[in-house]
Amino acid sequence: MPIIQALDRALNIIELFDEYTTELKITEISAKMDLHKSTVHSLLRTLQLHGYIDQNAESGKYKLGMRLLEKGQLVLQGIDVRTVARKHLEALSERTGQTINLVILDGKEGVYIDKVEGAKAAIRYSRIGRRVPLHSSAVGKVLLASKRPEEVDALLNQYQFQVHTPFTIRDKDALLEELKQVREQGYAVDNQENEPGVRCGAVPIRDHTGGVIAAMSLSTVLSAVDDELFRQFVALLQGEGDSVSQLLGYRR
Repeated sequence: MPIIQALDRALNIIELFDEYTTELKITEISAKMDLHKSTVHSLLRTLQLHGYIDQNAESGKYKLGMRLLEKGQLVLQGIDVRTVARKHLEALSERTGQTINLVILDGKEGVYIDKVEGAKAAIRYSRIGRRVPLHSSAVGKVLLASKRPEEVDALLNQYQFQVHTPFTIRDKDALLEELKQVREQGYAVDNQENEPGVRCGAVPIRDHTGGVIAAMSLSTVLSAVDDELFRQFVALLQGEGDSVSQLLGYRR
């Protein structure tokens, strides 16, 4: 199926922006896109007209527009699991003092759709809308472990096992072995695999069909949460995860 080149280019411009790159000059966009400045200017003007791109009046740099926030909120409102799980995220965060996240699978990555910052949390990695690798995160392992073998094979086809720390899983065989353990114990752990000094636990959220539609996780700092306390936190996490699943119609 043919693509519309102008639309493809406009969407690729939007993709240039993230939490690290919030503003760009037109010359920077032109270089990253490998397009002539006049072409980029036309694309930016169109996006700006519809509110998807804005321009800093002082610096002249371009940034994402508020229309994206508006559409993003509509997407979030349509995800029922987020509404059901919210009070459980809040309760667990209040009880443990840690940051609690809710993540769904989107393509070959997880996406944070909600989070509650803990009073004792020292981790700022997660944010709503941010993507997380499947192989190096507890939530990613939970989401993968729920899939049939053929689905896992499809997701891991040409998958990039990016190494984030010395503890990161680096190949398919090691990940498949880890997924077996996740299925057996009912939860997953990321032990400094995504960030040094950070350990996370995650559990599945199931709907009325028994299928896993999301993962709930708890993030801790190793220096503040020892092994025993972490096990206690995971037990609490499992309890809240089960409660959310039951509210979504899941019955064992």
